[in-house]
Amino acid sequence: MRKLAASERQPVLYACPGNPGTAQHGTNVDLDPGDGSRLAAFCRQEGIELVVVGPEDPLIAGVADDLRREGLAVFGPGAMGARLEGDKEFAKEVLDTAGVPTPHYHAFSSMDAALKHLDKVDPPVVIKACGAAQGKGVAVCSTRDEAEAHIRLCLQDQAFGQSGLRILMEECLFGVELSVLIVTDGQDYCLLAPSRDHKRIGEGDEGPNTGGMGAFAPVDLPAGLHAEIDTRIVLPVLAELRRRDIPYRGVLYAGLMLTGSGPQVLEFNCRFGDPETQVVLPLYQGDFLDLCWTTATGQLGRHLQGAPRAEADGPAGWTGGGLTDWDRRAVVVVAASDGYPGPYIKGKAIELPDRIPAGGWIIHAGTRMEKNGLVTAGGRVLGAVGTGTSLEDARATAYAIMDGIHFEGLTYRRDIAAPERTRNK
Repeated sequence: MRKLAASERQPVLYACPGNPGTAQHGTNVDLDPGDGSRLAAFCRQEGIELVVVGPEDPLIAGVADDLRREGLAVFGPGAMGARLEGDKEFAKEVLDTAGVPTPHYHAFSSMDAALKHLDKVDPPVVIKACGAAQGKGVAVCSTRDEAEAHIRLCLQDQAFGQSGLRILMEECLFGVELSVLIVTDGQDYCLLAPSRDHKRIGEGDEGPNTGGMGAFAPVDLPAGLHAEIDTRIVLPVLAELRRRDIPYRGVLYAGLMLTGSGPQVLEFNCRFGDPETQVVLPLYQGDFLDLCWTTATGQLGRHLQGAPRAEADGPAGWTGGGLTDWDRRAVVVVAASDGYPGPYIKGKAIELPDRIPAGGWIIHAGTRMEKNGLVTAGGRVLGAVGTGTSLEDARATAYAIMDGIHFEGLTYRRDIAAPERTRNK
């Protein structure tokens, strides 16, 4: 919302349901983001021209379809496209048909069948809830006991609800991860700056997976890898969606693993995923509102024609590379509640810094304003963002902001974007 508010068009913005952070840039609206009919009625009442759907659950449920039927321009895929995130087995089928590299897998909804297959597999192995589980349904298991425990968590304990009633058992790849945000109107597309998330709760990438504890962008990639990602992954996937007559207007997040044999796709998200978006969008040097509008209305190609050429301002083979400021860096560090990604306590009073350094800001996630002030209301509470001309400067700014954030039970990683976390091998 911060990036939309910066548009030269000076838009009037609404957030549904919003939080104290979005209230700084627009008006929060107390509506269910999954209720398409009420959202459409509100949009007609206020004369809203564009809807950007952020959360995965409304997209998977088809709220973008509901709004488009009411004649609204929507940035976000319909239910068919959002199935890439809502059903990991379907995403695998798309990848396999498109010939895109991805880990080998088997799918199970039976505990007995899953455990029998596990006996034939040499650890490590990756167990994933097939549905969307806010980044917490994935476990990289180094032993058979760990794998069995996560299988039982999904299929027996139903810890992830419907999302975990079917699981994928994947081969474990070795390498480093990379996140790529693909903005497309179904025909044309552009790639935003590559970023890297830090998913584990603990420093040194220890502990369970989370929705993300921090990120940095851009990631410096070896020569030739930009073009390889574009031609081996992005183009075939978008072509397969068109072949299946799946309209897609929005952003497709590709989570990749950079292996010794080349990049492979680990997962898809159907929306701007945090914390990556919090470091990618600050580097976007166009009008973000124009990007969303032309994507939602099928005019992205026209918008890209007016953008700086990638050959002059970006790496070779990175479609839309001219849209990114490659001379700047961004880092975000997430302030989380103690216990996350497991159970945590809400309602803890939050103290924010008196001064924010130049090139930095705070993004709200799980916060709520009460009569006595700001309190925690989620697992991931705040994001401290730093930007600069070097990764070191951006990182220093982010941690300087984090030093001024206080609440009972505050936890965060101290190695986000550290040198050992930025290497590509």
